[in-house]
Amino acid sequence: MSIMNRTRGAVLVGLSLSLVLTGCGSDDDDSGDSAGSSSSGGSSAFPVTIEHAYGETEIPDEPQRVVSLGYTEQDAILAFGVVPVAVRYAFGPEDDVFFPWADEAAGDAEPEILGRTEVDAEQIAALEPDLIMAVTAGLTQAEYDTLSGIAPVVVQPEEFPAFGTPWQDQTLVTGRALGQEERAEELVAEVEARFEEARAAHPELAGRTVTLSGVAYEGEYPFHASSDTRTQFFLDFGMVVEPRLDEIAGDEFYGTVSQEQADLLDADVLLWQSGSDEERAQIENDPILNAIPAVAEGRALFVEGSDYDALQFSSVLSLPYLLDGLVPQISGVVQGAAA
Repeated sequence: MSIMNRTRGAVLVGLSLSLVLTGCGSDDDDSGDSAGSSSSGGSSAFPVTIEHAYGETEIPDEPQRVVSLGYTEQDAILAFGVVPVAVRYAFGPEDDVFFPWADEAAGDAEPEILGRTEVDAEQIAALEPDLIMAVTAGLTQAEYDTLSGIAPVVVQPEEFPAFGTPWQDQTLVTGRALGQEERAEELVAEVEARFEEARAAHPELAGRTVTLSGVAYEGEYPFHASSDTRTQFFLDFGMVVEPRLDEIAGDEFYGTVSQEQADLLDADVLLWQSGSDEERAQIENDPILNAIPAVAEGRALFVEGSDYDALQFSSVLSLPYLLDGLVPQISGVVQGAAA
């Protein structure tokens, strides 16, 4: 599978993990003083066993030093009052891995920031973690096996592809791993109630087609399939993806179309993910994209700034932010087209 860059320089994400297998041990114990915090105290929940794509992982005791290895893993961990000792960099400011919706939960924490494209197994071992959360990391079996020699590792559930675990399932898996299963159910219920309110307020979105796309990649135009966590946000409002796009994507969370097939991106609402001014200009100045009916008829909308960031995460913390900001904009596009 060809995995695309998830930085602001390219919208589609995959980011395969390349481990530096120079050794999993470390003689440096200086990092042992930087413990993660937990508000749980629910040690009676342990041990717990979590089944996932690569088998099952047993977590013997309540984790105190959690590494957030997935590209958007930190939100699900912070939601339980646990601050990870290290966080994987994905995009945005290189010295700040906490986004606005997570700032309150993170407080003044300054976790070690792990590299985006390459993770040193020795670096992780030096952190002395007792849990590595990797639901959104896209680990291979070999990578999982290596990291499991350091600490218990939790990856995505077997029924979901890499980068395709819905926020509800990620929240529940994370809560179980942290010994807060009941709180996880409460969090999911709270956010789902917010979705229900938004659906009731915007019935005009149900049944509308939506395409989530962005800047060209190697001469082709990307799109997110129905299985992608970002697309799922819109599907929760009853919106649908053109079936031919899902057929092209197959088992992947994304796909691409050629310039000759660009019309397949047309939808009732065409959303351009734009992570920078340069990306927006590239999309706006593309004559092929400008010829798509949705663009010509004013049914295209740029998702950028904080909305862009929140959509990439699509987490229990970021989704309420999107409900307040992005949904009214999409409604405006739909109602404007119907007028």
